[in-house]
This record gives sequence, structure tokens and C-alpha cells, in this order.
Amino acid sequence: DVVDVIKKYCDLPVILFPNNVTGITSNADAIWFMSLFNSINPYFITGAQMMAAPYIKRIGIETLSMAYLIVGEGKTAGFIGYANPIPIDKPEVAAAYALAAEIMGFKYVYLEAGSGAKKHIPPDFVSSVKKYLDKIILVVGGGIRNGDIAYSISKAGADIVVTGNIIIESIDILYDIVDGVKRGGIEKIKGV
Repeated sequence: DVVDVIKKYCDLPVILFPNNVTGITSNADAIWFMSLFNSINPYFITGAQMMAAPYIKRIGIETLSMAYLIVGEGKTAGFIGYANPIPIDKPEVAAAYALAAEIMGFKYVYLEAGSGAKKHIPPDFVSSVKKYLDKIILVVGGGIRNGDIAYSISKAGADIVVTGNIIIESIDILYDIVDGVKRGGIEKIKGV
């Protein structure tokens, strides 16, 4: 029902970010088909994906393969996913995971500080990971509360910036964040 309401008022594709196999619907346009690479529980690495795969194939929804990495505090995503969070001072660990994902054929890698995280992933962490990647799209989220943070994350190399909790508090902040991402993207392009 939620996807139907979104599609009624928005022409953009709806991409599912499922928290489990029960979050899949044929009404969406695509799904992040994620593997929580730094989980200590095989269910979140390949188990849930195995359970969902036949249904996803049957409904024909587009899949976007994503290596999901919990960084820093990780919040609820880290707790629920039995993650072994990557320390914020160890970007080389995240870079190695991301490079492995790229070599394995994943199209996206997500550096996740956790929904509502007190601290976002630092820009130098993002740039340390990005410099090792050739083809994979880098997604960064968690703790991004304003346009300045979004700018610094985008400029550092994030191809996609994810925010969520902050727009529940104030939808107006979304405009500031989008502007920050655009400014950071322009700076990133200038540096290429």
C-alpha cells in the first residue's frame, strides 16, 4: 500500500530497501538486493537472499546488487544484522570489503553509519574507500543531518547520499541536503 501511494504522487522509480524478506513487494520498480558483508550471521550475508530470490525472480522486479557495510556505531541496523562494525579509524577495512564486492560483481556498496547515528561517516573515510573503486557505485548514509555534511560526503566521493530520519523532523531540511549533494557533486567533477 505504501508503494502504491508513493507511485500515485511521484513519477520517480520506487526502489525497495528491505529490512527482511517480508519487505518485498511486486509494486516497486526495483530492489536493493543486499548482502550485509560484515555480519557474523550467514542469514544476513546469503540466507535471506536465498529465501527471497525465487520470489524476486517470479515477480520480475529489477535487482540492484549491493554490498552493505556497517561502519562505526551502526545503530539498529548493526544490532539487528549481527554486524561486526568497521571501526571509524579503519577505512582500509571498508576499502577491502568494497573492493571485494566490486570484484565479485556487485554494482553498489553502501557505507552505513546507521539510521539516526550521532556521527556520520567522515569524508576522509569515504575518500579512502572511493579511491580503490573503479566501477562500483558508492552509497553513504547515516547521521547526515544537513547540507554541509551532505556536501562533504558527496565531494569526498559518495555517488549516492542517503538520509531519512532527519526529514521526519523537518521536510525542509531535505532541500538543504539535496543542495549540498549537488554542490559536492560539482566539486567532485571539477576534481576529475
